[in-house]
Amino acid sequence: MTLPRGFKTQAKGLAAEVRGELGVGPFDRLDPHALADHLSIQTIRLSDLAAESKGAQFFLTDDSASLSAVTVFDGHRRMIAYNDSHPMTRQNSDLAHELGHALLLHDPMPALDGLTGCRTWNDAIEEEATWLSGELLVTRPMALAIARGRVAEQAACQRLGVSAQMLDWRLNMTGARRQAARERGGE
Repeated sequence: MTLPRGFKTQAKGLAAEVRGELGVGPFDRLDPHALADHLSIQTIRLSDLAAESKGAQFFLTDDSASLSAVTVFDGHRRMIAYNDSHPMTRQNSDLAHELGHALLLHDPMPALDGLTGCRTWNDAIEEEATWLSGELLVTRPMALAIARGRVAEQAACQRLGVSAQMLDWRLNMTGARRQAARERGGE
C-alpha cells in the first residue's frame, strides 16, 4: 500500500500546525496526552477499566500484545483507550497513531465484521495515521539533526519519548540518513 500523492507533504504541514498550536518546536517532545487534551479527546488507561471489565484485564495481563490502543466513539465524540501495560514509548506511539486518525478526520469503523466476527481493517487509513504519528513524534528537522550526528540517537529517544524502533523508522522513511550520507560524501 502506498500513500496518496501529496499526503506526506500534507501530513508534515498538519504536524507542524498542531505542534505550533501546542507551542512545541520541531526539536521538542510532543506529549500525546497534551495533544489529546488540545483536541478535547479523552484518553483512558486500560488499567482504569480493569476492575469493571474482564476484557480490559485480559488485554493488560493475558494478551497485552493484542491491543495497543483503540478509538471509541460515543456519538460523534472520540475517546482513546490505551494499554498502559506497554512501555511509555509504545504508549506515546499508540496514542499518536490514534490521534492521527482524529486529525485526519477518519470516519469511525466497526471494530469487528458483523458477518465473520473478524477485526475490520483499512490499510489506507492505517498507513495514513501511522505516517502522521511519525511526523508528530519525530519531525524531519529532528531526524536530520540526528542523522547528521548533532543529536545522539539514544538521547533523542529519551528527549522525544520514542522507542529506538520508531526513531530508526523515521530516520529511514524521511530520507534523513540518506541525505546526511550524501552531505558527508558517502553516496
